[in-house]
Amino acid sequence: MNPMNLEIRNRKGARKPQDIPKEVLELLNRGQIETVNLTEWLAIDHAVLIKAVFPKLGIDQDKTNIISKEIRAQKKPSAMNTTKLVGSRLYQLYAKTENLGKILDKLSAHPSDSIRCYAPFLIGLNEKLTLKEKLEQSQKLVADKHFGVREVVWMALRPEIDKNLEESIAILSTWTNSDDENIRRFTTESTRPRGVWCKHIERLKENPEMALPILENLKSDNSKYVQDSVGNWLNDASKSKPGFVSALCEKWQKESATKETEKIIKRARRTIDKK
Repeated sequence: MNPMNLEIRNRKGARKPQDIPKEVLELLNRGQIETVNLTEWLAIDHAVLIKAVFPKLGIDQDKTNIISKEIRAQKKPSAMNTTKLVGSRLYQLYAKTENLGKILDKLSAHPSDSIRCYAPFLIGLNEKLTLKEKLEQSQKLVADKHFGVREVVWMALRPEIDKNLEESIAILSTWTNSDDENIRRFTTESTRPRGVWCKHIERLKENPEMALPILENLKSDNSKYVQDSVGNWLNDASKSKPGFVSALCEKWQKESATKETEKIIKRARRTIDKK
């Protein structure tokens, strides 16, 4: 590895799209390096990316062309919408073939985070899988080292979680015991009543107590990543059920007098305390 390559791989990432070095953007769009921040993640040209990478994964040229045209035809393109489009279209094109599993495995293991982001949709949309199987097959992506993949996977599975809420909560409550903070965080991020860039889960807005099997297990989690997510979950809930959140925070203050719990409570009450 020459000094330039080392410099590229250790970069912090530009703050503005126009400041991304040309060489870095070219490597990103060829799927040869990962994005290091949101600016880079948003700057990916997915039509260019899939034309560079898909042939190497054994994805038919005609299917790649179909997806590429659909990317270019979007009226309101965004990084998230394009990622969903590519993942969803790949599933539709390969759902009835013997190659679906192979394509999923290759996407999930690719060095480019943008390519791995397509994989969750091949799981979430698979009608042959049960909810439990979808969640189990997604754990590797849930624990991915890259922030972008972790965000996309919960968004891809959220509709299924919403549709099977009781079963989802029962399964995810066992994930709160994982040693991996990314897996623990997924349990709250994927079930947030309001969430970000996603459809609200109406039942949890009106009945946040349904998620107590998850929340109770994380009330003193030692990871700031998880603490923030739990706090955000409860802040979501406070916008429709402030009484529930206030009562739960008061209960936790008595039961768990730790700095971790205090941080969660402070974040959970930020909307309530503004009133």
